[in-house]
Amino acid sequence: MVQNIFKGLGIALITPFTEDGAVDYPALNKLITYQLNNGADFFCILATTGETPTLTQAEKTHIKNLVVELVGGKTPILIGCGGNNTAQVIEELKTADFSGIDGILSVCPYYNKPSQEGLYQHFKAIAAATSLPVVLYNVPGRTGVNLKAETTVRLAKDCPNIVAVKEASGSLEQVDEIIKNKPANFDVISGDDALAFPMIACGAAGVISVIGNALPKEFSRMIRLEMNGEIEPARKIHHKFTDLFNLLFVDGNPAGVKAMLHEMGMINNVLRLPLVSTRLTTMQKISDCLKFRL
Repeated sequence: MVQNIFKGLGIALITPFTEDGAVDYPALNKLITYQLNNGADFFCILATTGETPTLTQAEKTHIKNLVVELVGGKTPILIGCGGNNTAQVIEELKTADFSGIDGILSVCPYYNKPSQEGLYQHFKAIAAATSLPVVLYNVPGRTGVNLKAETTVRLAKDCPNIVAVKEASGSLEQVDEIIKNKPANFDVISGDDALAFPMIACGAAGVISVIGNALPKEFSRMIRLEMNGEIEPARKIHHKFTDLFNLLFVDGNPAGVKAMLHEMGMINNVLRLPLVSTRLTTMQKISDCLKFRL
């Protein structure tokens, strides 16, 4: 039975760009080193927060190789590999180079809105096409379809290498239903920073975090305290983050965290269209919050 190794603080890694819009590999190098030194337990690369739809294949390969080399086995690496064409995802799984990668994050098919049976067959086929552990990614706000608890549990029971779900449905009731009925080797991972604290309290194994890009030390401390049963100190850190959680997503992701990292002097505040930078009012509020960092 395959066990889930993606626990604790996972970093949903951004892609920094230069002022002229090229991938800023030196900034990415510094960012990964900063996160490794400040509590990152694993990395999630080339997914939503990394603006992956706007990257070329050459850029994605370069980023993957850079992360693998820099991490050097210190922590697990999860890589995005999903889509709404099952055959195309399977082809990528069979032909792409996954050396140095420890697992696949596969998002629910978007736009074409399959049924629950369609979702089940899609992920079952993906799991059968790879020997790597698979983490399902349920984010109905982006995909237009919700992977229901019973479908998640069915996949967890039927596919030995489906080891976790990144749950970003926003429903603690759904999370609780999965945790109540899942097999022992399967985990729920929070896909929402603001819900990481209550989801871990329900039994989640960690979070794939956006804010962890900028504040890994503080956020990982909250997670470790809570997992060690030190609930009250963890709750205090959670409440100190509340304003930042809201600001990070008010103008879309990763605009908020890029503004935060820019304010910290780590990257340029540049995104690729169709995404744009946060509004000046949001930027100022982020700046004010950072003045009172934990």
